[in-house]
Amino acid sequence: MRRYIRALMLCTVFAVFSGLYVYSKLFYSDVSLGGDGPKTRVFIPPRVPGGRRGAVDKTGPQSPHWYNRYIMRQRGQVEAGGGSVKSRPEPPMHLAVVACGERLEETLTMIKSAVLFSIKHLHLHIFAEDQLHTSFIEALESWPGFIRFSFNYTVYSISFPSENAAEWKKLFKPCASQRLFLPLILKDVDSVVYVDSDILFLQPVDRLWAFLSHFNSSQLAAMAPEHEEPRIAWYNRFARHPFYGRTGINSGVMLMNMTRMRNMFFKNDMTSVGLRWEELLMPLLQKYKLNITWGDQDLLNIIFHHNPECLLEFPCQWNYRPDHCIYGSNCASAEEDGIYILHGNRGVYHDHKQPAFRAVYEAIRKYSFGADPTTSLLDPLQEELLKTTHTYCGKSHALLTQRLAHSLANINRKAPRGR
Repeated sequence: MRRYIRALMLCTVFAVFSGLYVYSKLFYSDVSLGGDGPKTRVFIPPRVPGGRRGAVDKTGPQSPHWYNRYIMRQRGQVEAGGGSVKSRPEPPMHLAVVACGERLEETLTMIKSAVLFSIKHLHLHIFAEDQLHTSFIEALESWPGFIRFSFNYTVYSISFPSENAAEWKKLFKPCASQRLFLPLILKDVDSVVYVDSDILFLQPVDRLWAFLSHFNSSQLAAMAPEHEEPRIAWYNRFARHPFYGRTGINSGVMLMNMTRMRNMFFKNDMTSVGLRWEELLMPLLQKYKLNITWGDQDLLNIIFHHNPECLLEFPCQWNYRPDHCIYGSNCASAEEDGIYILHGNRGVYHDHKQPAFRAVYEAIRKYSFGADPTTSLLDPLQEELLKTTHTYCGKSHALLTQRLAHSLANINRKAPRGR
């Protein structure tokens, strides 16, 4: 009888220690998001000898894989939550941007416009030179909680394939070609909206994200034409390489189904067989680097020239640039329904060549979170735009505020209670 009791006690002790072991593994593999909220696995970069806790890793990838990323997640992602979550939250929209050089404030203004008007939760993927990481994090963390609750973010170092990194980095503008490698870096992200830093959303990102549901079985990206008027367009008059459609495409706003991009074999003029995205880029650059003017945008034009069935064109109101009004209005969709996304290329937010574009940028940049959007944003902007009617773009100033006025409802929705 005693033997049976001893055996039973040994089995009990073994079961207890086994349970403790399993519990400890689960505890250290999951990080709670606070309160009773959902749990998520959070990647923490390896500590660098002598590095400060919480500092962004500046040493570059230690992995042999060039796309190894170093992540700094915002504090709000860990501290948000509280209250029970009865169902899994809706997946966020993903928005990516690249910032190098003097683009910090411009990029933050773009992000501000995106989070002000968005309805669904946003995840921002910010690719920036290492010296800008701390500034981005400090700026985003300083935004009030009711805004911070609507998005989270990841900051990445700029990275290119190691064997050709210098060539890719100097292509067109510094770091601009980073966008070509998003499908290879963001391997766990299905789809993303890429925008240049000089973009301003005047309409919720949700409306652009919805184009994903309009993709047919072959489409994997969406962009707007470079121009609507062939007589003054660039590609059909000057390009020395193949380009998409009649007037080419502009890559400043690019919606990508990256799962499809990773799986696709692209037709090309270098081989008789299709090439995957990662196999296509470098040979394409080597063949056309002496003939391209606009860098990575030209490479995208070449790719979609040979694979037009893969691209969905969206109207010019989703990528409205000075070219659409500098010689008179030539964007029909904006004339009908206003401008959804403003693209201030060629530095027009920072000079006096297109004061109407600059007025929109300054109005959003100066807007204080929580202030009344009509009296603090829309009214001052309309007043400034009336001073720009001596320019063709200024004459079309009503197009700049038409959708913006509708979008202000989303700002009121996010404002803290009691205001």
